[in-house]
Amino acid sequence: MLIKIDFNSDEAIYMQVRNQIIMGIATSEIREGDALPSVRQLAQAVGINMHTVNKAYSLLRQEGFIQLDRRKGAVIALDIDKIEAVEEMRQQLRIILARGCCKNISREEVHALVDEIFEEYS
Repeated sequence: MLIKIDFNSDEAIYMQVRNQIIMGIATSEIREGDALPSVRQLAQAVGINMHTVNKAYSLLRQEGFIQLDRRKGAVIALDIDKIEAVEEMRQQLRIILARGCCKNISREEVHALVDEIFEEYS
């Protein structure tokens, strides 16, 4: 899996790492049981600080996407609590949809966009 960092982005680097790993899981580029590079390896490969990678991995662990093992390192291990995941998504979508409403994006455009994005994960 190739992580690409946009150093000019307003998004924090650790969030870029986190989001790209989640996208890799969603698109099956990486699968449950796959090991991620060590913190040191990923930091060197991408050209970022080890603490930044560690922060991304810690967040992924807290969110139930990976497990950290002293012997194996970071391993994709999805902790699936669907009820909790749906509620978290609901909270995030409320904000995203409110922003869209402020920009006059219609319900139909949102539905088309959601369908388009879901097709990427099929």
